[in-house]
Amino acid sequence: MATYFLLGKYSSDAIKGMSASRTEKATILIQKYGGEVKSIYALLGEKDLVIIAKFPGTEQAVKASLAISKLSGIAFTTSEAIAVEDFDRMISDI
Repeated sequence: MATYFLLGKYSSDAIKGMSASRTEKATILIQKYGGEVKSIYALLGEKDLVIIAKFPGTEQAVKASLAISKLSGIAFTTSEAIAVEDFDRMISDI
């Protein structure tokens, strides 16, 4: 399974609906699409939230990201993460 970072930015409507219950619903959605939450952090700065999760593939990551956006009103940018050891191996013959 690959690691994905879901970086979120709150809208004013998303802030109104913040709750531990919504976080639990988002976690359940990730699991519904075959994912596993590794960690969730609130951020200070340009982005407000990061969900670090593993998914079997990009399709599942996209579906989960969109489903959480629909649930919460949070706009997500979703990116696959590559472990630096794997990246170094990939570029070793360049």
